[in-house]
Amino acid sequence: MTTARASRSGYDLTPLAADRIEVLAESLTPDERRVILQHGTERPFCGVFLDNKQQGVYTCRLCGLPLFKSDAKFESGTGWPSFFAPFDREHVAEISDDSHGMRRVEIRCKRCDGHLGHVFDDGPPPTHQRYCLNSASLAFVADGQPLEPKS
Repeated sequence: MTTARASRSGYDLTPLAADRIEVLAESLTPDERRVILQHGTERPFCGVFLDNKQQGVYTCRLCGLPLFKSDAKFESGTGWPSFFAPFDREHVAEISDDSHGMRRVEIRCKRCDGHLGHVFDDGPPPTHQRYCLNSASLAFVADGQPLEPKS
C-alpha cells in the first residue's frame, strides 16, 4: 500500500498505480505514448508549446500535476520548450541518463513517472538550469482556468 504524500505546494505526489496509468494513457496519441511512456523525444521545432506565449501553467499531459509556470519559460534556441525552474521542485524527478555516450539528467513527472525531457546546467539566471521539455509530455492551463485540486 502506498502512503499519500503532498508536495510543499500542496499537490498529491502519491505514485500512481500501473493500472491507473494505463487508464490515463488511453487518451494519449501514439506519439504521446512513445514520448511519455517509452522515454522518447519529439523532433525539435515541432512541439505545440514551443512558441506558446500565453500566461499559465504547464502540467503533466498524463496525470495533470503542475510542472512549470509560463513566467519561467524562455527561448533557448534548442527547438524545445525550455524553463529555468519548475512549478515546485518536488514535482519533477531527476534521473541520471548515460544512454547516449554522455551524461544527461532525465526529468520525469514525480507522480506518474512520465518522461518529460532533460535538464541541463546552461540556462539563464537565476537558476542557470534549462529544463528542456517535450510538448507531447505537457498540457497547458491558461491563467484564470482551474488547475487540478490540491491534495
